[in-house]
Formats: sequence, structure tokens, C-alpha cells
Amino acid sequence: MSGRPHAYACKPDHCITCGDDAVAMTVVRIDGARGLALCEDPDGARATVETALVDPLRAGDSVLVHAAVAIAVLEPHAWEAT
Repeated sequence: MSGRPHAYACKPDHCITCGDDAVAMTVVRIDGARGLALCEDPDGARATVETALVDPLRAGDSVLVHAAVAIAVLEPHAWEAT
């Protein structure tokens, strides 16, 4: 053992499974029939997100998105700096 942490050790800012970060996004449009939502991050980038874990959603809701899956509903704009 070299004494160095393993390259895949847990880190507080990303998922060790996929290396992806969770991102706060705003729901722009819902496709309830397919369980998807078009979401936008604070920089204006848009992505299609799976919503089954947090349904029901409405346009304007804030969600935490990880690996293209909404994993939590956030308080409105809780992720923005005040």
C-alpha cells in the first residue's frame, strides 16, 4: 500500500459510481406520458430529465438532477446565491 487514497475513493462533490455531479435545474416543460421533463440549469443549458422519482412536477419547479434523473424537489430557487 502506498498510503495514497484510492483513485475511486468517495469525494464530497461527485458520485464515485459515474463521476457525475448533481445539478439544480428548473423544470421548463413536462412530458408526463413519457415521465420526462425538459429542464434548464442556471447557465441556461437544457437537458431531458427522467422524473419518476419526484412526480408530480410542474413547470417552474426546481429539482436536483443526477445522471439525467431528477432525485429531489428543491425549494423554489434554493440553489441560487442570495
